[in-house]
Amino acid sequence: MDAAQISEAFDHVFDQAIVFHGFTDYMRDYDVIVYAAADPRTGIEPEYLRYRFKHCVEASVTSAVSPASWSASLGDRFVDDWQDQDLDGYVWGVRWQVLYPGAKLLPKSKSGSVWSARLGVPFHEALIEANGHNISLVFSDLVTDRVVPGYAPFTVTLDEK
Repeated sequence: MDAAQISEAFDHVFDQAIVFHGFTDYMRDYDVIVYAAADPRTGIEPEYLRYRFKHCVEASVTSAVSPASWSASLGDRFVDDWQDQDLDGYVWGVRWQVLYPGAKLLPKSKSGSVWSARLGVPFHEALIEANGHNISLVFSDLVTDRVVPGYAPFTVTLDEK
């Protein structure tokens, strides 16, 4: 995808929910899984979308949660069985975060330019801002697709050597 197509793909998931992000099990590409839902009156069914940032040479994840909220949210009660509790803090247990203010390409990225020169293919830098994490990625391409039921980004298997 070129820069315009990547920006358009980001616009499609503005203000949706990130439910997972991390490197693929082969460690080259970075996935962001988004739960996308429309107003129920539209009749459009919700779907899980995978945004695969290919050839991801840099990834940085920082907390978007304020120090005060972190301080109030350190206990394990914020990750498990939170639905029946009246919690005052950041509730990690919802297992998703709002993709807001959203994702954008950073124009004139120094890191993108350096990697483009090194490898001879275009690289981009994206900033993904949500209410839980800020994710910065330097990558060469973006592929989007639907995630099917049963998808697991990592599965433990028996070593059959």
